[in-house]
Amino acid sequence: MNSGIGKEVLAASGVRKKFRSPDGGEIEVLRGAEISLRRGESLSLRGESGAGKTTFLNILAGLEAPDSGEVYWDGARVDNLSNARQARLRGGFMGFVFQNYCLVQELDAVGNVCLAARIAGEYSAASKARARELLERVGLKDRMRHLPSQLSGGEKQRVAVARAIMNSPRVILADEPTGNLDERTASEVMDMFLSLCRERDTALLLITHNPDFAKLTDRRVVLSAGVASEQ
Repeated sequence: MNSGIGKEVLAASGVRKKFRSPDGGEIEVLRGAEISLRRGESLSLRGESGAGKTTFLNILAGLEAPDSGEVYWDGARVDNLSNARQARLRGGFMGFVFQNYCLVQELDAVGNVCLAARIAGEYSAASKARARELLERVGLKDRMRHLPSQLSGGEKQRVAVARAIMNSPRVILADEPTGNLDERTASEVMDMFLSLCRERDTALLLITHNPDFAKLTDRRVVLSAGVASEQ
């Protein structure tokens, strides 16, 4: 467990969310879900398919609005801010890693990592050097000029991890980051991911179906019946 865990960087309380069902009714996915994450801490979120894990993640990231409840970044409430204001704050505060990598096919590995700096409006001559350093750190020293189509699944996810860390975010949200990888590669990527976050004192919220990966995080939460309960 990380002994340097600091103050709360991400929190949510009383989050509720409903969706319209095909028959015209409503399905309540989240029923007062709550969560908290401190700086340098890793937390896994598990739950059955359809339990609302990705919806909860999107709400925490400000990508989707809750029907009710509150979301806080670094102690400041953000769910009541405009989309534009949330987007400006998000760029330097959060990093993301997705199951399907979400790489730009026309950009090489360096270009994909640098994309995080461009989106945040902080791209500079030093950004390319930092992207190269991160790619070397994740074991891709000899693959920097390769396009996504020339990389294996594990290599693509390593690029995605480097991109997530590029802007030195306070927190990284990862949605099934090893879901498309074989068992051995998934273990390697997960070990590297957790190590990088600890080195940089970055908080990590990890959605995973894998109980073994969940055990590697500092804390474990299960989402069931719309409520998040710590294990």
